[in-house]
Amino acid sequence: MEQKQIQIRASEADLKGVYSNVMQVSHTQEEFILDFFNIVGGNGVLSARIILSPSHLKRMIRALEENLKRYEDSFGPIIPAQLPTPEVGFKP
Repeated sequence: MEQKQIQIRASEADLKGVYSNVMQVSHTQEEFILDFFNIVGGNGVLSARIILSPSHLKRMIRALEENLKRYEDSFGPIIPAQLPTPEVGFKP
């Protein structure tokens, strides 16, 4: 099967990216919701919300695991930081 090249466009703002230091995952039977937050000094802002199908999430996890292994093979093991203690979530 011939590979077709896909052209991707992105705005300058999207290319800058967003920072997140906390992620929250939820799901339904049909989709996974990944909420990315930036929390500083007790205040949090939702940076991005990504909604994925279960099969796409599984492919994404595989890609992340492969890249994490390559990273650690090059730079050594990542030592996880202590998890934040306060509960994170949306306020009504």
